[in-house]
Amino acid sequence: MEQRELRLLLLSFYYTPDIGPGPLRAKAMVDALAEAGDAQLEIDVLTTQPNRYHSLNTNAPSAERLGNVAVTRFWLPEHKSGMLDQAVAFRSFASQVLKTTKGAQWDVVIATSSRLMTATLGAWVTRRSGAALYLDVRDLFTDTMEDVLSKSPLRVLMPALKMLESYTFRSAKKINVVSAGFAPHIRSVAPCVALSEYTNGIDEEFLSADFGSPEAHESGVPLVLYAGNIGDGQGLHRVVPEVAALMKGQAEFRLIGDGGRRAELKAALEQQGIKNVTLLDPIPRQSLFDQYRSADILFLHLNDYQAFHKVLPSKIFEYAAIGKPVLAGVGGYAADFLREKVPGVEVFEPCDAAAMQRSLQKLLRGPRTIDRSDFCSRYLRKNIMREMAKDILSLGGEND
Repeated sequence: MEQRELRLLLLSFYYTPDIGPGPLRAKAMVDALAEAGDAQLEIDVLTTQPNRYHSLNTNAPSAERLGNVAVTRFWLPEHKSGMLDQAVAFRSFASQVLKTTKGAQWDVVIATSSRLMTATLGAWVTRRSGAALYLDVRDLFTDTMEDVLSKSPLRVLMPALKMLESYTFRSAKKINVVSAGFAPHIRSVAPCVALSEYTNGIDEEFLSADFGSPEAHESGVPLVLYAGNIGDGQGLHRVVPEVAALMKGQAEFRLIGDGGRRAELKAALEQQGIKNVTLLDPIPRQSLFDQYRSADILFLHLNDYQAFHKVLPSKIFEYAAIGKPVLAGVGGYAADFLREKVPGVEVFEPCDAAAMQRSLQKLLRGPRTIDRSDFCSRYLRKNIMREMAKDILSLGGEND
């Protein structure tokens, strides 16, 4: 009996060569699907030209085909990290996706989304194409917005956002969550939808790289490194200036990234005359490896929003693979996960400068290399994505 063609559509606002956890996860998902499928599998990816950071100018082909994977990247209006900017950019993406998908058919539509809207777009495309919808939920958008908009006039948007969330989640055939902390919320919104948990993971390039022990720094003091977004969600502006001032002569801080709170952080450092913090623009991933080699301690922080007690930051897996001490200002599920599964980590309450200082001083007195081989074996991204791909492909058969 001849096998029929199976067509998949992946929607992701970010995709390689853009940087950050979203594009890495989307690309790993596509690679795993292409490997797990047979000759009759066709995968279409609709995404954007690299746009995560205004300060990192990277272009990629607008259309490319690699084997059975066809990638289309849409151009977006120039934007930074403001809420209005991002809304305009997403509107452009959604408009181009809806135009491109009109009249087309797929067996499964996959949407990997941290801000709900890409997931909602997936639900719209699914309704038009008659496909099964698989959602990969990387954040609880309405939970986060409840905190972010709690004192803003824009909080009047919350009922509409919750209605969109309900429509989106209930449209799915299956929902995957990257953090077990998301499951109760998902079940409260869409109790009948099947749930899975395929977390973020560790890329093989981290296991093959030699991050070694850092050489002595010119300043003669240890280096604490943060690499990632510098927005309200990370809350660096609320803790770094105070701790850096307290740790003058004991630690240097290097923060690599961009985001909506970078300017505020920079202004606070300048106003207080703090010299032991360096701010660098986002850099490509391979260049970031050199920065990781130079670091003594890796730093992770989330703002003290209640919503963040449910998340499991992808940065945890990246930092863990490097084999150096980790300073983590997180609460809830992420804090429990780190304490239980990742050795060589000091966890402190988010935005608590005194607690951060104590945790940092404890790490400075401890070992500079940590054996996390068991953790790395368990959370290898390739293995996680292989199982997730099987999960997605199973929906193709159900949708006959």
